[in-house]
Amino acid sequence: MPASATKSLRVAVLADSDTRWKWGALTARRLTPAAAEVRLDGYLLRGRATPTARQLEEVGVRADSLREVTGVEFLREMGEAPPDVLVLALVGGGVQAMLHGLRAAWGSGKRPVVVTGYVGVVYEKLTDGLLLRHGADLVLANSRHDADRFRAVYEGVGADASAVTEVALPFLGGAPYTGEHDPYTVVFAAQPSVPDSRRDRTYLLDRLIGHARRHPEREVLLKLRSKPGEHTTHIEELPYQKLAQGKDLPANLRLVYGHMGEVLDRTDLLVTVSSTAALEALHRRIPTAVLTDLGVREVLGNHHFTGSGCLASWDQLDAGHRPVPDEEWVARQGVAADGSYATAFDAARERIAKLLDRPGALPPLAPYYTTETAPGYLPGILARHHLGPDGVPLPGAPAADKSPGPVRQIVRRAARGAYRHGVQRVAPVIRRMGEL
Repeated sequence: MPASATKSLRVAVLADSDTRWKWGALTARRLTPAAAEVRLDGYLLRGRATPTARQLEEVGVRADSLREVTGVEFLREMGEAPPDVLVLALVGGGVQAMLHGLRAAWGSGKRPVVVTGYVGVVYEKLTDGLLLRHGADLVLANSRHDADRFRAVYEGVGADASAVTEVALPFLGGAPYTGEHDPYTVVFAAQPSVPDSRRDRTYLLDRLIGHARRHPEREVLLKLRSKPGEHTTHIEELPYQKLAQGKDLPANLRLVYGHMGEVLDRTDLLVTVSSTAALEALHRRIPTAVLTDLGVREVLGNHHFTGSGCLASWDQLDAGHRPVPDEEWVARQGVAADGSYATAFDAARERIAKLLDRPGALPPLAPYYTTETAPGYLPGILARHHLGPDGVPLPGAPAADKSPGPVRQIVRRAARGAYRHGVQRVAPVIRRMGEL
């Protein structure tokens, strides 16, 4: 066993939303050796999707410390006290900015092993997102399918592909499905931005209501991601809660929150457009349906499930259809329904251990995007995070107070509330007016 497997490790996770915090923290837990004594420090990047206390409680992942920071504050702290392993659980542009900022902060001195990856299914902006993540020591791929695609993209642009490391989604788990519950329970896993139009979201809600009415003996649950006013990884302009207001909901249809794993414990049929919840359900061998009602389209993400055996329409589900997944497809997607999940992170753990045991400092971070390779793109990404082209914080860049006072906290909450009101109330009205 490598020496690093028995010593104490400090792991830091920087996340910008509730789902990315869940992915980052659970990934950090799985990447560290079981024999190691691990301290997990969490940082929440201040922004529109910074999770609320309720969202963090629902995620249910604990850290030894957890606080909100600006990007500049985080870079300063990492420069002063770098951890052993750093997981960047951010949107692509955020990862790229932090890589350049950390490169400037660490220079050629001692630095941690830097890890990044994706929260779930990668169905859009594959090349853009991957190149924005290039430069980390490990770019995690949640399946063999993704690992092959990631390497092909990096090699295709002449970038080093050695960082791509196959793992699995860190939040898979739970008891395998053994048979129908009483009552038989159908769960629709809602997504904040798929589909994005009022018409399509209303259609899906009406079909769910219709399914509940056709099957009064079943319990039908609408699993919601966030409450109105909260943001997650994607902006939700039209929450299903609001669309349901004023509708005559049947007694056997309920809107529920909570941990997805706990909801899946009582699920007999998981229905979604393209949520990562489908992979969680398939991992547990719960019958899973990916809807085709709105088409099988890249913009919906359900094209990712082509060949899965899970594609179905509400008409078919109303008639009693239960999709049967294709075992080969499931295996390539890393959901590990075959029981191999326990070893899914072995290669990543071994790679991190070797980097930690390497004599001397690790080489400076080397992202593919530089002011030479992308002079018209990179500076704008860095500027959005208050960094100059060299990764150094710009003059006047915001840095949070260590302990903001009550007035500052009230102003901050009001600003976020105003932003969310604009996204969820004002923006849709303006959009509709523009369509007249």
